[in-house]
Amino acid sequence: MRVDKYAFLTSAQLLICSAVLCASSSAVPDAPLVVDQNSHVVTMEYEAWFGPNAVTFQGTAAKPKLQSADMQPVGGGYDSADPAVIKQHVAWLEYMGLDAAQIEVTNNVACIFNSEWFVKKYVRNCTASFRRGNQNIRDNTANLYQAWSTLGTRLKLIPMMGGIDNNVLYKDIDGKTALEKEIEYFGARMRKYPALNVIYQGKPLMLIYLGAAQDPNPSDNPLWFRIRKFLKHHPEIESKYTFKMVAGYLDSQPGLWATQGTPSGPVEISPPYGFWSVVDRLNPTCTVAPFCPYYPSYNKTGSRVENFTVSVATAGQTGWGCPNPNSPPYCSDDALRFDDNHSYVTLNSFMTYARQLAPIFLIIDQFNEYVHPDEGFDANTDDDIEPANLWGRSALDAVRHEIRAYRCKMDDEEVPDRP
Repeated sequence: MRVDKYAFLTSAQLLICSAVLCASSSAVPDAPLVVDQNSHVVTMEYEAWFGPNAVTFQGTAAKPKLQSADMQPVGGGYDSADPAVIKQHVAWLEYMGLDAAQIEVTNNVACIFNSEWFVKKYVRNCTASFRRGNQNIRDNTANLYQAWSTLGTRLKLIPMMGGIDNNVLYKDIDGKTALEKEIEYFGARMRKYPALNVIYQGKPLMLIYLGAAQDPNPSDNPLWFRIRKFLKHHPEIESKYTFKMVAGYLDSQPGLWATQGTPSGPVEISPPYGFWSVVDRLNPTCTVAPFCPYYPSYNKTGSRVENFTVSVATAGQTGWGCPNPNSPPYCSDDALRFDDNHSYVTLNSFMTYARQLAPIFLIIDQFNEYVHPDEGFDANTDDDIEPANLWGRSALDAVRHEIRAYRCKMDDEEVPDRP
């Protein structure tokens, strides 16, 4: 009979133990990361959205520590294309012990990738300036392939496509859809920099983000179902990549659960859907109807949990503030960043479940989004991890500690029983 040798260690002892005994990552700089049924990969959502002609930090509660000169005229912050910023971000992501980052261009995909003819016909809010700003986000995100390759990091990149809007499946004047064009765009970078890929189920991994609420009934022909049919009908695409669909707040969508009823722990997503979570709520003490208590979701492949996603803070059903979602007091169903001792209580709770579930892909949400509606009005209502004015670098250290404890647990599980 084997006893978990880490179960009774203090936090300080565990940190020392994990630093000595537990591998930080199996990824290496000059080869893709191959993931199989025995893997325990840790990734983090990372946004390269920021720049003087893209997203700025005006109006955000948290302000990043890093600054770029070209952002000063628009209120400060950093430019995601700034080489110094990219280098520091890579250093911080490596410090936390990650294997990969999810990079996303999920909003306004048709506005970014389709022709002016298409935009005028189907995307009326896609003005010239709005289009340029979103294309800057695309360019900043694509630039990470060359920049990270130059830095020689062991970290990998997992692109996340946009499957939110119906128009991503409308054909443009060239006969192609915006989703198809985005896949081709990032696919070209993945072929040019193959060492930055994550290989899963034999092919480079791509994610498709579906947004929040999902219609569970395929007979309604919801967008997620149409995207699956589109990929199946385009074997020249599906044969090149492994696609996984990602959605938000699956904790509040019982129509997608494998088991109905009030949960008492993490909820499994029914296998026919197989959705990964981009973010879920966790609040076991919540008493607000109709879905409380909140528990995050997971999905399985065979005998393994395939994906589980954790966060440092999660909003309630109506946002962070009640009765106004943009200001205090906190909603009773929020899961806040800090407890009274300034400990990362929500992250700790999520990671307790992560150690139990031992997923193939553990996703941490998230490094640096900063924008509404997900980010709120103070440190407790913000799930960003990058060093910022409201919490310094404490989130980096908290995540690093939790990842090391997680890897220690996984390493321990793989040690055969001893007499």
